[in-house]
Amino acid sequence: MNELFSAAAIGALVTLTALEIVLGIDNIIFISIMSDRLPVAQQAHARRIGLIGAATSRVLFLCFAGWILTLEEELFTVLSHPVSGHDLVLLIGGTFLLAKATHEIYERVEGEHESRKPTTGNTLAAVVVQIMLLDFVFSIDSVVTAVGMTDILAVMIIAVLVSTVVMLFAVSRVSAFIEAHPSVKVLALSFLVLIGTMLIAEGLGQHISHGYVYFAMGFSAFVQGLDIFTTAKCKK
Repeated sequence: MNELFSAAAIGALVTLTALEIVLGIDNIIFISIMSDRLPVAQQAHARRIGLIGAATSRVLFLCFAGWILTLEEELFTVLSHPVSGHDLVLLIGGTFLLAKATHEIYERVEGEHESRKPTTGNTLAAVVVQIMLLDFVFSIDSVVTAVGMTDILAVMIIAVLVSTVVMLFAVSRVSAFIEAHPSVKVLALSFLVLIGTMLIAEGLGQHISHGYVYFAMGFSAFVQGLDIFTTAKCKK
């Protein structure tokens, strides 16, 4: 208990919580986009399930952090590139995210004339399953980051829970903002394409600094925000 309240533990907790929130941004975007496919009455429910599911998977993975780290061990080699379990997860998750985001962009750009009513494939269960699949992918990187920051399990779990509470408050506002601005929706989907491409590249052994990716996303969001502000001001 004394170790939990030490200066080092508190510093690790603050830093790790901030990192978990940043790493959760892509998850919030994906959950917001997917929940939009559901009837209005089910959207908030899907978001809560998605974020609680993400927190649950992260906490469970933290309890088995040793197993997560074994995913870095080589399983086989493809074209002189050693492939680990971690690489496989990134490749599968990145491919799924890339395909899903591309399909969503196509529907919103080319399918504007079609009805946006929920279809059989857009049930609450189907959306939650897709959210949980991506939660699994994002959770592994989150756990690896947490293990690299501290070896105190309680600090890791508290950071995950605090970041989840923050995201629970933020996800509805993010979803409402994305829904109110069609251009932001396409931009958010473009972010998911970028993240999916990054996951595939990392799965193939090509490391891309997350700082560059988040800077590109932040700059694009800043420019989009200026455009929305300027348009709204001109209408007045």
